[in-house]
Amino acid sequence: MLAKRIIPCLDVRDGRVVKGVNFLNITDAGDPVENAIFYDEQGADELVFLDITASHEKRKIILNVVEKTADDVFMPLTVGGGIKTLDDIRDLLNAGCDKVSINTTAVKDPYFISRAAEKFGSQCIVVAIDAKQANTNMTDATGEDWFSDKSLADVKLELPALAATWALSTHGGRKMKLINAVAWAKKMEKLGAGEILLTSMNRDGTKDGYDLELTKTVSEAVTIPVIASGGVGNLEHLYEGVVIGKADAVLAASIFHYREYTIKEAKEYLDAKGVVVRL
Repeated sequence: MLAKRIIPCLDVRDGRVVKGVNFLNITDAGDPVENAIFYDEQGADELVFLDITASHEKRKIILNVVEKTADDVFMPLTVGGGIKTLDDIRDLLNAGCDKVSINTTAVKDPYFISRAAEKFGSQCIVVAIDAKQANTNMTDATGEDWFSDKSLADVKLELPALAATWALSTHGGRKMKLINAVAWAKKMEKLGAGEILLTSMNRDGTKDGYDLELTKTVSEAVTIPVIASGGVGNLEHLYEGVVIGKADAVLAASIFHYREYTIKEAKEYLDAKGVVVRL
C-alpha cells in the first residue's frame, strides 16, 4: 500500500506567506523559504506553493521563491497560480519545482492540460479544483464558450442542481461555473492530469474538517491521486480525509503555519491509527 502524504500549503502573495478564511481576511504567515526549510526538516512529504496574486507582474517574485526553495529543500515542490502558457510551466520547472498546479487556465481551455501533459509528462501536471456546493438554481453562475464541443459537453452542470452536487468556483469562491466538479475531475484525468488538488471552498480556512462527501466522491471517480484540501482544524481531520474521504494525500495550512501541530505529530497520529505514512 502506498504511503499517505502530508502536504503543507503555502499561499504566497508579494513574496510572503499569507492565510485567510474562505480566501478572505488575509494575514501574514512568514517568509516562504524559511517556512519551506522548516517543513523539510519536519519531514513533510511534499510542499505546495500557491501564488494567490496570480498576476503576470508577480511571476518573477514566485520564480525567485521557487529557486531559493529548491536550493535549500529536497522534498517535492508543487507550484500554482497564474500559469497561462507552456512557457510558464517550463520556467517553473526550470526554477526547481517538481509539479505545477493549474486551475483557471484549464477552465478557459481544457485542452491546455493535454498539451502540457504531452510536453512535460502527466506526472508533473496537477489540476486544482476549487469546488463549492451547488445552489438549487445557480442563476448567477456562468457557462463556458466550449460547451458546444461535444467531447466537453458532459461536464456541464444541469439545472436545477441537486443538493449533493458541487460546481467549480472561481475568484476565491465568489463566482460559480456551470461545471460539475466531479465530472470535471474525470475529464481532467482523461485529458492528461496526473493528480487532482481538490479544495472545498465551503470549508476553506474554517477548521471544520474536509468536505468528506466531496472528497470521497471525487476520489472514487478518478484513478489518479487526489489531494484533499480545505478545512483542517485538527489531526482527526487528516485521518478522516484519507480513511473516509479516500484521499491519497492531505493538505493543510494554518494548523502547521501557526505551530498548532507538527508534521511529526501528524504522522505519528496517523501511524497509530493504522494509516501507512513515511515516518
